[in-house]
Amino acid sequence: MKKRIVLLRHSDEPADDRVFTYLRQNGYEPVLRRAYAGEALDADDGVAGGVVYGGMYNVYDTLRHPFLLDEYRFIDFCMNSDIPLLGICQGAQQIAWHRGAHVGPPASGMHEFGYYPLYPTVGAADFLSVPIHVTQSHWHGFELPEGAQHLASSDLFPNQAFRIGDKVYGLQFHAEATPIGFRRVQTRPGANYDKPGAQTREEQDRLMSLHDAGQAAWFNGFLRKLFPPLI
Repeated sequence: MKKRIVLLRHSDEPADDRVFTYLRQNGYEPVLRRAYAGEALDADDGVAGGVVYGGMYNVYDTLRHPFLLDEYRFIDFCMNSDIPLLGICQGAQQIAWHRGAHVGPPASGMHEFGYYPLYPTVGAADFLSVPIHVTQSHWHGFELPEGAQHLASSDLFPNQAFRIGDKVYGLQFHAEATPIGFRRVQTRPGANYDKPGAQTREEQDRLMSLHDAGQAAWFNGFLRKLFPPLI
């Protein structure tokens, strides 16, 4: 029986991201769950890990979006069960907020929308050894939760990645996004091209062509450590 990894999604976009593909190719059973649409979340002995994806929800709006409480219970389940847990963008903010850290837009009003340099922190070479460009699409950020190791920063948002223990990671950026996936973000109504810090479509396309392969190679290596291949 394959090990199940529960993927908490916050949209109806196709499951064509790098996490889903990696898990399918390496012996896991990725199980998609959309709590915002009323789907129940798996939390039992058959779950071997979890991934909480990005989205458009404010992580602290639990009264407005009660499904977030189900997701926080799933986050607790993963952490209490000592199984791998990865939070991406909103997912990272959820882990940080749930652990007591501040989450919200920076006082600068800056956005990251495009491809930006990511810098490793001192002592985080096992996570990221050299700077790389990564995909970004956000305007909220997080403070580091208590007990977390700071792993990476960018020029506009100092907290880009953290680790709690050796199995829980929060990534502000979208290394899981393929070019096809980011094209969907680029063409959404109201895409944030006019916001401070955002790149133009032309700059995004140029940087995508230069850096997507390097981002993919790094991220697949990261996934191999978090979810070791079963086949």
